[in-house]
Parts: sequence; C-alpha cells; structure tokens
Amino acid sequence: MHKTPHLLIIGGASLDTLHFKNETVLSVGGAGMYTAMAARKSGVEVTMLSPKMNPESKLLTPVSDSLTRWIGPKVSPEEFPNFEITYMGNKTEYLNIFLDAESALSIEMLPQDLSIFDLIHVVPLSHAEKQLSFIQECIIRGAKKISAGTGLFIVKAQLSAVKEVIELSDLFFMNRTESEAIYGDINNVTTKTGKVLFITDGPNDVTIVQGNTRSNIPSPSTKEVDPTGAGDTFCGATLSQIINNNHPIASARYGALLASKMIENIGPTELLSKSPAPFIQHQSVAINEKRIHLIAESLSKNNDVAPFNFMVSDLPNENDSSAIDYFFITTLHQFGFWYSINDTYSEPMIALLDGTLKKGSDYLWRSFLNILEKDVTFFTAERQANITPNELMEIFYSDDRQNPMPTFSSHVELCQQYGQDMLTLGLTPNQIVDDAQSSSNPLQTLISYLDQISGYKEDPLRKKSNLLALILNQRPERFLQFGVNEQVPPIIDYHVMRSCLRMGLIEITDKKLKQDILDRRILTSDQEWAIRHTAHLAFEKLVEISGKSLGAVDIFFFEARKRCPEMTIPECEKCSVELVCAQKKELFQPVYRTTFY
Repeated sequence: MHKTPHLLIIGGASLDTLHFKNETVLSVGGAGMYTAMAARKSGVEVTMLSPKMNPESKLLTPVSDSLTRWIGPKVSPEEFPNFEITYMGNKTEYLNIFLDAESALSIEMLPQDLSIFDLIHVVPLSHAEKQLSFIQECIIRGAKKISAGTGLFIVKAQLSAVKEVIELSDLFFMNRTESEAIYGDINNVTTKTGKVLFITDGPNDVTIVQGNTRSNIPSPSTKEVDPTGAGDTFCGATLSQIINNNHPIASARYGALLASKMIENIGPTELLSKSPAPFIQHQSVAINEKRIHLIAESLSKNNDVAPFNFMVSDLPNENDSSAIDYFFITTLHQFGFWYSINDTYSEPMIALLDGTLKKGSDYLWRSFLNILEKDVTFFTAERQANITPNELMEIFYSDDRQNPMPTFSSHVELCQQYGQDMLTLGLTPNQIVDDAQSSSNPLQTLISYLDQISGYKEDPLRKKSNLLALILNQRPERFLQFGVNEQVPPIIDYHVMRSCLRMGLIEITDKKLKQDILDRRILTSDQEWAIRHTAHLAFEKLVEISGKSLGAVDIFFFEARKRCPEMTIPECEKCSVELVCAQKKELFQPVYRTTFY
C-alpha cells in the first residue's frame, strides 16, 4: 500500500488584522500555517509544531482540522501570535508583530524520533539562532531531509547564522531581496552538490539553483488581492511535490501555480477551501483523450510491444564489469543530435563510424563503446572532471576525422561537471546502484541520487535519469530491480513528441505555434515546455490504459523513429497502430536546443 508522505512544519499560525483600501479583515496567518496548508492542499500529511490557542478561535478550526497533528504549547488568545498588516498602493507594511509565544518554542518539544517524517521544514522563528538550534536537533533526532526559509529583517540582523542555516539545509527558500542581501548579485548564488535553493521574485520568474546550475520558471499571471503568505504557500506546495518524488524544478512550477491562486483571495481562503488542488494546464496544447484510448487499446492487444533488453552490438556485452560506468556516462550525453540553419531545423546528425552510417544515439553508444574497449579508466569521475576538449573530440571523431556533435562544447562541460559532482559526493556509479538496490525504494533512491548529478539533475522531466533507470532494470544482468509499485516515468525526447503529435495523442491549439512546428522553426522555452509536458501527461495515460509497462511502450515509440522519421515520408503501413493513428504526417517535434534530450 502506498504511504502518504508526511511533512513536519516547525513554526505555526497567527491571527492577523489586515487593512485593505476599503475594509479591515481578521484572518488566520503565519509562515508555518501557510506552508502547512499549502502542503495539505496538495495531498500530503502535515504535523505542525507551534503554539496552540486555547480556547481555539473559530478562524483556526479549519487549520487544526486539516492537520494530521498539531503539537506544541497551549497559549491564551492574548498570547497567541498576531500581525497587523496594511496594503496601500501596492505596498505591504507591517504595523505590528507579536511573536512571543513562537519565540518560546524549544527543541525539547520535538518528537524524539523524526525519521517518521519524510521532510522537516523550519520557518524563520523570528530568530536565526533559534532556527539553527532546531535544525541541529532535527539532524540529531534522525531527520531525513531538512528545509528552511528566512526573512529580510533576520538576514540583515543575523547574516552569519542564516548562512549556517543554509549550510545545514537540503532545501532553502527565500525571495530575491533576501538572496541579494545574502549573496549580492543573484548570478553569484550557488549551492553545494545535492542542495537546492528556491528564489521567488514576486510576479517575475522563480529561480532554482542546483549546485552551479540555475533554472528559471515563469510565475503564472494572477489578479493579486492579498500577497501575504505567497512565498510560504510556494514553499509548502513545492515541498509537497518534492516528497512525492517530483523533480525540484517541476515541483516549483506547481508551487508557483498554487501561490498564484492563493493571492487572488484574502488570507488562506484558497488553501482552506474544499476545491481540488490546481494542476498545470497549457492553453496552446491539449491532450486528446479519445485518441489515447484508441492507441492504448491497440497496444494492449499487440504481443510484440515488449520491453527492450538493451543488448545490441553498439552496447557492452552481457556481464561486462564496466557496463554500469559506461551507461552512467553515455546516457548523460544523449541529447542534441540535430543541426539547424537560420533558426530552422536542418537535418539529423548522421555520420560514418567504423564503416557504418550511424544516427544520433547509435553513434554515441558506439563512440563510447570504442573507448570502453580501450581504456575503462576513462569512465571514472577523476577522468571526467579533468577531461579536455581534444580528448573528448578524439572519442567523437567519425571515420573521416570529423566531429559531428552539433553542440560539442556542452558535452565537454557536462563531462567536467558530472565528474566534479561525483567526486564531491564521493560516490561511484556502482556504489549508487548498490545503495539504491539495498533500499526499500530502489528506483526512487536512484533518481534522488541523479537529481544531484550534473547531466541528469537539470531536467524537470528527468528524461536521461528515467532512461538510465530503464537500462539498469531491463539489461539481462538486472542491475537494478525496482520495488513494489515502482515504475519509470515517461522518457520524453523529440522522437516521442513527434509521435505524440503525429498520432494525435496531443494537439496544438495555438495557430502560430502549429505553424512554427510545420515550418520546423526553433521555439521558445515556454512553447517547448507546453508540448513536452503535455506529451508527458499523455504518455502517462497511455501506459496506464494500455496495461503495458513503461519500458514496452517506450521502445514502441523509440522504434517508431524508423517508421515515422524526420526527413522522409512515414511508412504507415509498417506501423501496428496505423488504423487508429491520426496520421498527421506533416507535424514535427519541437525544435529547441537543450541538454535534456
């Protein structure tokens, strides 16, 4: 049975007086409350450690009813934390802050065994030293993962303590003003390998920092009524996704969406309502449910749709002792096998290697197999961290001594960054796989490791991570056997997106975007994300309805690249879903440069 993730929030609720232009409202508030209710709205269990009002105000009842547990000292209504806030001229001003009861929280109030929680989030608690002491004690008591946030007045008063909090936290949340007070220019922000920072900027982008990698996602448009608690709502919603094993960037997209809905109301009205949690939708691309069912039914009846064992001549032999090292390195280079001219797709990468014309990934597999047979030490972290362009170019050379890789510099950078991250973690691929296999959730554990490693950690849909997991699982050696109910998520690359569009599983509803696809023009990141994310959702439904494994459906789509290629007329008569396919042969995949696929 699937266990619902459980979050512990240290820090709690307040009763706030809110002054708007035409009215004054009494509302429940508090950083811990917004974080907790956002997480609860998103489907996880939440325990909150904070002062409890006794007797309880009716305003607090929906909060206490939503929590799995509310632990902490009982205080009178007069002692309960409260804020007085005014919103005038798009400016938020705190007229009064009373947090004495929250300041009285002590580490002795913590549950003895914190390993029962999937993650623990510690709000600022008005004092960075107190926040730090709670985090230190949480680690002693077995916390699996620590998250924290801060406030500008705390940063200004206790900068060194805030930096210690960041140092001990796995995840850290702040806004742009706070980040600039800590780091200066936002472009200077980095984290240690394995840690993630989230930086919100009001209606502007959200920045996600993973090591030296920075990603930006847009904040959804909204009609702001009450901005208080937006950052904490983003935090709670994002954490809810992370402890459900979603990627930090994908989690942040959901967090930004819920925060945008929350601020359209006064206080936590949206978070406490009975309405379902929002989900990400795209106005320009839509799922075709009818077509998904038709294709799924066809696949379910096809016994030839079966998993691939990744045993071909371009891959290591069975029981090769270096196979895991090979797959870790080679899979992270599975991207970008195409050329462009004048902002338009030109042709796929095809080159002569060992006397045979090879395309894209097949060329890559063989290139690395050749070096594996000559020098297994090439695949160590030390060699990767210190690789030179000339050394890598030698591996990629075709038979006529040309380097066909369209974005060669990206391959060099990922080698170096991968090696550096692996050295920092102090791990080898074999150790990661062994640790994953010995855990209760091998697939989840593997993906969690890959989320910390360059070449894998950047993609919110984890294409290369999912592909590596599938390889390790489906090779004859069964390097990684998944746990009960574990299944690899969809592996969405440009071949899959092209098939989804041509089969009619997803449809482009925006005329300009459709024309750009027909013309094979390079798209914007937002356009590409709308298509790719929708394809991901459609693929999930297809796997579920067909009853086939993800691996089986994935290899069907991957092999479709031969029947339904980029540059020649599709051979529909060779495809088993010909009769139920929309046969939109003129459509193409999103043309977009990325190291994700």
